[in-house]
Order: sequence, then C-alpha cells, then structure tokens
Amino acid sequence: MALPNSLRVSITPAELELIACQQLIEIVPLISMERTAFISGAYGPLRPPHKATVPIWMAVNLKAKKRCHIVAPPWLNVDFLQDRLNKETSQRGFSDLPFRFVEISKVLLDVASDDLENPDKLRYILKDLREARQAKSREGLQTLDHSELSLPNLCSMEINEIRPFFVQSMHLMTQLVREPTAAQ
Repeated sequence: MALPNSLRVSITPAELELIACQQLIEIVPLISMERTAFISGAYGPLRPPHKATVPIWMAVNLKAKKRCHIVAPPWLNVDFLQDRLNKETSQRGFSDLPFRFVEISKVLLDVASDDLENPDKLRYILKDLREARQAKSREGLQTLDHSELSLPNLCSMEINEIRPFFVQSMHLMTQLVREPTAAQ
C-alpha cells in the first residue's frame, strides 16, 4: 500500500532493491535462449556453459526457475568484505564499496545463496559492515554544519536512511543561521 506524500519522506528499501535490480550481473545459463529484447535492453543469447551478462531482475527470475547459476560480483566475497570491514573499523572515512552493495547483496543472498561462497559468513560480515558504517554516519551527523555535509562513499541505502533527518536538520540549521543576520 502506498503511503500519502505527507507520510512518505524517503524511498522504501524494497524500492531501492527494485532500482538495484537494473544493475548487470553475470550468470551461467542452464538453458539456451536467443537474444531477447526488453524495455530496458536486449540480453542474450544464452548458451550454456558460457557466461552471459543480464540485469539482476532477469538473473533472479531465471534462478527461481532453476535455469541459471548466478556468478557473484567480485566484491561479494569474504576476503574483500572482511578487508573493507577492517578498513571501516580502523580508518576515519567510509571505505569504498559499490553504491548499491546493500541492496544487491540482500537480493543475491536471498535468492542465490547456493551460488555464493560461504553465504552465512557473508551475511555476518555484511551485518557488521552495515553497523560500523551506520555508527560513522551517526557520528558525521553530530558534526553537522549549516553549509554542507561531507560523507563520501555512502551507499544508496545509507543515504536513504539519513535523508529524512538530514533534510529536516539542514532546514532548521539554515533558519537558525539566517535569523541572527536578519536581526542586524
């Protein structure tokens, strides 16, 4: 059910997942299929055992029908994410991760965990990574300045989470900064 505009201040996580599903990913098809045109573009041909690049939504659909194996993106592995977690907890700034890593990892872990190496460990590391990044974003919001907020390498889900608070805070801070100059 859609919320009225007055109650809706941000995109929902499900909507962000839908947007992320437009990203391309590699699959190993288990069926042959000619090049097929969709609104978002033409994909294929699919010829087992050769890899093909398709949008995540198509890979998820084929995986649900047991017609492909999804190849994990290069960043969705234990070593890479553990390295990012170590950087996240030891460095001041945000580590560099794909813009939609939260949404893509959730979709792939939900639908294709059997195609991923060590999915339980991946879930654990991703959870720790999100918690570390959320703590940093809260810390960054505490040092909010009326002119700007610089939090480079935030992902789309993190931006969406802080957007309602940030917009309201910046509006109030701008009013507070303007009032003293208007009184003079």
